[in-house]
Amino acid sequence: MLSGLSRLSSGQVTEATVKDPWDMQMEALGAFIRSTRKNANLSLRQLAEKTRLSNPYLSQVERGLHQPSVRVIRLISDALNVSTETLLIQAGLLHATESGQQANGAGTMTAEAAIEADEGLTPEQKKALIAVYQSMLRTD
Repeated sequence: MLSGLSRLSSGQVTEATVKDPWDMQMEALGAFIRSTRKNANLSLRQLAEKTRLSNPYLSQVERGLHQPSVRVIRLISDALNVSTETLLIQAGLLHATESGQQANGAGTMTAEAAIEADEGLTPEQKKALIAVYQSMLRTD
């Protein structure tokens, strides 16, 4: 963390704390993991069992106090049924357009690319979802 001095209106000088961007990124990753875990109705203990990681370690990751390795990110992504690329993007280690996924001109992922990137879908399911999506875009 970086520190600086600031002056209150009363003239008293205090020390202000500015967070390191990497620490903020780890907090964002932890918050994303926590919300994804809760949306999957998993307790921290259940996630620990699925990943074979310790409960205290996962708690530290969720609070942004520990920087997980790529191996740990992979274990967590598998347990939460989220793509590893998604967690790497949340960790700031990968940009959405670098992940090999198609992006539209605005730099955001297209619906088709998101469907194709979803590791939880079979090729048949992906094809069906894309067909339904494209049929909704057609205006006749």
